[in-house]
Amino acid sequence: MPLDPFFDERLRTHRKYLIDRALGNVRARLTALWPFARSAGPAAVAAAEKAPAAAVKSADLPAPTGTGTPQAGSGPALGPRSRARAKHRKAALAWDRRELKTVGTPGPKVRATEHRLAPDGAPPFRVRIYYPEPPRDGGSDGTDARPVPAALTFFGGAFRIGGIDYPTTDAAHRRRALDAGVAIVAVDYALAPEHRYPVPVEQAYAALTWLFAQAPDLGIDAARIGVAGTSAGANIAAALTLANRDRAARPLLLQVLEVPVVDLTGRSLDLSATRALRIPSLIALRELRSVARTYLADPRQAREAYASPLLASSHEGLPPAVILTAEYDPLRGDGDAYGAALRRAGVDASVVRYQGVTHDTPIFTGVLPAARRWHEDVVTALRRLHA
Repeated sequence: MPLDPFFDERLRTHRKYLIDRALGNVRARLTALWPFARSAGPAAVAAAEKAPAAAVKSADLPAPTGTGTPQAGSGPALGPRSRARAKHRKAALAWDRRELKTVGTPGPKVRATEHRLAPDGAPPFRVRIYYPEPPRDGGSDGTDARPVPAALTFFGGAFRIGGIDYPTTDAAHRRRALDAGVAIVAVDYALAPEHRYPVPVEQAYAALTWLFAQAPDLGIDAARIGVAGTSAGANIAAALTLANRDRAARPLLLQVLEVPVVDLTGRSLDLSATRALRIPSLIALRELRSVARTYLADPRQAREAYASPLLASSHEGLPPAVILTAEYDPLRGDGDAYGAALRRAGVDASVVRYQGVTHDTPIFTGVLPAARRWHEDVVTALRRLHA
């Protein structure tokens, strides 16, 4: 199916960004090899790492307030690479704020609580719970109400940008909580490269352990809990189902994985999707592999099950899965392969591909019918937690 016309200008911007970035890296490498050239210096480092705000979201977004982001005045002076990352994250947040205003849908007012977890062996992080009800008057925390199902969720952002404070992420959590009647438990996991694999997976496991232990006090039904994630967040969610099965076998009822990356070796990518957008495969592959290089301390870790859930030796005993992919997204290959692997292991799994759209479709609910249908399908999946 042809690409939806909504994406035409965005595609031109993104294609130019990818090509300019590739050429910039080639020039930087040649400069470094030239024996009579001056050192590239901080300016070159920053130029190599920055991305135009309009192109940032195509790798998927979330907020710079995440635990992986250094805060001003909170530590030693930042080096050139750290400054470049901070600038990139700031631009991504500003871009996301504009996107919500122009092409998104504001989130409704719902009751929300925030909690800080400090697990052993992992950095502290925040968890925000969005309840499927309006804010309460009189300061009641609502724990006297009937317990509700919950979905532990993980934002996207290529492991290196994002957070639960991103406007489009926050709005989506609010809409989904209210429409599905499910508490959305959003994890503000640490970002790479400040905190690499397996830190986010361990934080995810700590959040799941906490959620089950504290469910009665939180007004959540421990018998009706699932997990969900988008892009890099779907990687973490899928890894969490494996870790849970291997360590504790807590009863998870569902996993909802949106445009998941589940194979960091890159072998499952479907580059025909990027070729259809007239993006050279070499450039697209380089950009996608940079995500793995940022997240993993050692390339060999890409073969580990908690880094690449598709490569797990067994997928038996995992919760039923609903997987959503986009036609013009090379990660559609990951989604297809993971759905097939789950079904081979006897897991109830469905894979739905949305035609004519791209990786970041879910945020465009204000202008794109496919995005609104995407939201409705996620809500339908989450309602399975009421069973």
